[in-house]
Amino acid sequence: MQRILVLLCLCGALCACAATPKQAPNIALPSAPPPGEPAGLSGMQAEALRVAYGPPAFVRKDGPLEMWRYDSAGCKAFFFLYPDSGRLAVRHVETVPRGQAMAADTHCLDQLRLHPVTPVS
Repeated sequence: MQRILVLLCLCGALCACAATPKQAPNIALPSAPPPGEPAGLSGMQAEALRVAYGPPAFVRKDGPLEMWRYDSAGCKAFFFLYPDSGRLAVRHVETVPRGQAMAADTHCLDQLRLHPVTPVS
């Protein structure tokens, strides 16, 4: 009988713990980048991007979508390519650090276009 009482008390304590809502930690997320795309890049075909910037330093594929990363000493650029009429085309560009008027810094993109970095094999 004493065992049953102990088990009931333990079950009650576990239920009380499970029913108590826990507060989510207060994490400050960075603000979203301003909207907009650099002129001339949105809709650019993958082949044209490769001609303009060289081979990417890193490629990530998620199904039919691809993210190409280009690196320079001072920044990184991320090109998000989506299928468009059977070919991949740039739909969004971001840089780190961000641009002031949009998610991509045109100075960073100009640096990468002039001096593409060859990826390490």
